[in-house]
Amino acid sequence: MNPLRLKLLSGFWISFFVVISACAPFGRRESVSANVIGASSVSEGFRRAEAGQRLQFPEDFGPHPDYQTEWWYYTGNLTTEFGRRFGYQLTFFRRGLVPASAKIERLSDWSADQVYMAHFALSDITEDEHYSVERFSRGSVGLAGAAAEPYEVWLEDWRVREEAAGVYILYARQDGLVIDLILQDEKGPILHGQRGYSQKGPDPGNASYYYSQTRLTTSGEIGLNDETFEIAGMSWKDHEYSTSALSPGQVGWDWFSFQLQDGLDLMVFQIRREDGSIDPFSSGSLVEPDGKVHDLRREDFEIQVTDTWLSPDSGVEYPAGWMIVIPKYDLELLVSPSMADQEMELSYQYWEGAVDVEGQRAGVAIEGQGYVELTGYAASMEGEF
Repeated sequence: MNPLRLKLLSGFWISFFVVISACAPFGRRESVSANVIGASSVSEGFRRAEAGQRLQFPEDFGPHPDYQTEWWYYTGNLTTEFGRRFGYQLTFFRRGLVPASAKIERLSDWSADQVYMAHFALSDITEDEHYSVERFSRGSVGLAGAAAEPYEVWLEDWRVREEAAGVYILYARQDGLVIDLILQDEKGPILHGQRGYSQKGPDPGNASYYYSQTRLTTSGEIGLNDETFEIAGMSWKDHEYSTSALSPGQVGWDWFSFQLQDGLDLMVFQIRREDGSIDPFSSGSLVEPDGKVHDLRREDFEIQVTDTWLSPDSGVEYPAGWMIVIPKYDLELLVSPSMADQEMELSYQYWEGAVDVEGQRAGVAIEGQGYVELTGYAASMEGEF
């Protein structure tokens, strides 16, 4: 997923600890809450990402409890046969409370050394409506978890699971929102950075292991307020794990993923600094139709904001249009939100939504769709985690 989603706002974790405490068995709520809060702020003992480690599949589809933070992130652009458009996001976050190597006596089946959060959002682009919900749970008694073989990630009845090689089922339901989707992988895992090692700052271990499945042909159903829509389209998956933090002066990031109609896929992110500059550890990947990957460094691309949007709910101003230029590959893209208000106002605040893309590659017109995530505009993300 996005290069730095582990930098969640502290407000999320405070809310999460309250929920975890409330979910504890009667008579043990206070002790569970204290143990979770105490363990959550400690990263000692967790492994840090290092260059040279080779990602292997299917093992690396699953969880990595030796690392403190991990997520499995799905987005997509979907359309009915009559042209009604939707965007969706379904993301599962895992947070390690203690290292996997720690030996801790368990006093209850409810005891957990992993906690989970999930975000589910639906953009009804045709009707200009955006919906978002979240859940929290502990990684015990089957409430939430992840596995590699067969691949599965779940939080209660929200889940993604592998049905066959390269075929996945996504399901989530809450408050009148439903996605029930089948995803078919066309390119296999795409490794970002140095064969999956994605550096985010100058400090040792300030990096993650990061891969994507960039082109997932999608079909299935969307439910919205007692209506059901048969849809088809394309999805994108990010999976990233790390024990890390933003470096001093880094305040947020802009992350982009695009699927273009000629089979080209693109991921770029830029880390913003408090002085307004772009951090040199910003990077990306350009994926050819045959799966060949071109690594993009900060100097390889330029992102220029062309418009802004002021949220009527939060009062936060976000970028709302971009020109992305990659001269080395003769690629120019004009990016615009499919709808303006796709702000996520959950335990922490960010903008994440469907976008439309048009431009040219080597003088030939090109178009497509994608997703954009914007963080650090409501408040600096520096110092989180």
